[in-house]
Amino acid sequence: MTSADRSGLLILAGTPIGDVADAPPRLAAELASADVVAAEDTRRLRRLTQALGVQTTGRVVSYFEGNESSRTPELVEALTGGARVLLVTDAGMPSVSDPGYRLVAAAVEKDVRVTAVPGPSAVLTALALSGLPVDRFCFEGFLPRKAGERLTRLRENESERRTLVYFEAPHRLDDTLTAMAEVFGADRRAAVCRELTKTYEEVRRGGLGELAAWAAEGVRGEITVVVEGAPAPAPGDLDADELVRRVRVREEAGERRKEAIAAVAVEAGVPKREVFDAVVAAKNSAPPIP
Repeated sequence: MTSADRSGLLILAGTPIGDVADAPPRLAAELASADVVAAEDTRRLRRLTQALGVQTTGRVVSYFEGNESSRTPELVEALTGGARVLLVTDAGMPSVSDPGYRLVAAAVEKDVRVTAVPGPSAVLTALALSGLPVDRFCFEGFLPRKAGERLTRLRENESERRTLVYFEAPHRLDDTLTAMAEVFGADRRAAVCRELTKTYEEVRRGGLGELAAWAAEGVRGEITVVVEGAPAPAPGDLDADELVRRVRVREEAGERRKEAIAAVAVEAGVPKREVFDAVVAAKNSAPPIP
């Protein structure tokens, strides 16, 4: 059967995050049969296919952060023409802090079917190994590189009750953990997961202050940080100034004031009217702009 006889299909394929033996069984078959293989790094793809003992028969193209915008239309054209396109990134699932979102969105817009070959995920692996609550969590990806922007993002997460998962580069881990200890508190529990599924896999657990001191000595490898969510405040624990500050943080992050007030009321365990009154009082007491 030729490509023209089939409807186009975009396949997002998970790849090993460390141990190549973790490759999903379908991956080899999809690599061998795809009309087009879009790879974040074609050299890594070559090493992967060699390790799996498979040969790609379709066209191999690069698809990475630098050419996502320009290459997406070309891949969508192939998909609408009936091609079977396989997208693989360096490790884990495409689109999760890796290229893929733009292509998926463009394919969906053209009514192209999108499916996946499920595979290893650093996010879920780190979460499961962390020893922290896993019933509710949120993934924050990489924090901003600049210190001020990083602090702003962390302050947005300060009252998040769900377990938080971040990616981080090893050379920035020390600064990031120090900033987390400053914003979340030195005793907030966390886990630093390093080189998951690889030979030197390590999971270091402890308070953020303790982990920051450990990271100051230097850490290598691929890093995932899991942080315990904020404790639920008892009703009345937060004073008016803190309620107003939390509303402002949410507004600066893009939320409308009404939504921010409702969210802070839930976090604080107080009526919305109490938060609203605090915001209005703060506004009325602010000095006039000259």
